[in-house]
Amino acid sequence: MVAAAPIDPSLRIASVRLAVSDLARSAAFYEHALGLHVLRREDERALLGADPDHPALELVSIANPVPLVPRSTGLFHVAWLHPTRAALAETVRRIAATRWPLEGASDHGVSEALYLSDPDGLGIEIYADRPRESWESGEGGRGVRMFTAPLDLDDLLAQGLAHPAPQIAYGTGIGHVHLKVADVASAESFYRDQLGFQEMALLPPSAAFLSAGGYHHHIGLNSWQSAGGSAPPENAPGLREVSFTLDGAEPRTLTDPDGNSLSFASAPAR
Repeated sequence: MVAAAPIDPSLRIASVRLAVSDLARSAAFYEHALGLHVLRREDERALLGADPDHPALELVSIANPVPLVPRSTGLFHVAWLHPTRAALAETVRRIAATRWPLEGASDHGVSEALYLSDPDGLGIEIYADRPRESWESGEGGRGVRMFTAPLDLDDLLAQGLAHPAPQIAYGTGIGHVHLKVADVASAESFYRDQLGFQEMALLPPSAAFLSAGGYHHHIGLNSWQSAGGSAPPENAPGLREVSFTLDGAEPRTLTDPDGNSLSFASAPAR
């Protein structure tokens, strides 16, 4: 197979669609804990985002929902990239004020991140990038060096307001989506060789991180819980679509080896 040309470096993740078991509960969580604006609310779906003109999260209601299957493939987390450390600190304080539990906090070298789950157990990362010029190159000068170390939470929280605004900072968006896959090599081959994403970091055989334009990653892949697994039931909560924008793209929708739907469209005029 001839490898695809590198994907357009202008690529961004415009939005994700998640199916949830209780729409009102999930919309309230994303509004009050994360601070997203509810931009539109209907009987069976809600649109939310940091920018009132550009929804980044679509929640759709499931009829007759069943619980998540822990070892299935699908969503590991949706990662919300904050424009500054202060903005990230304020989201941490906003979540803490709701008494919603945080599940982890890490320094990844390229970024500072905290982790939690939504009411259905769907993973969420909130993070801020370190300046790109501070990122270290990976082994052999390829990609970037990513690691997991304790996060200096006290230093992070010193950056933001003690009493943050109820809304998440303007400019916050989805920086990456991390997926649980049955086989990392197969999934990476699809994103790298068929779509043209660049491998930025690899933890063989259990994880890979790929991006456009030299970012540390737009797509994460791991088989930590899902090796050899299959897609969850259609009426289980989970990821339904990741929507990408890039310059001059013809609209198209693809499905990756684990059944995740990916849509591509041209970036809106600036």
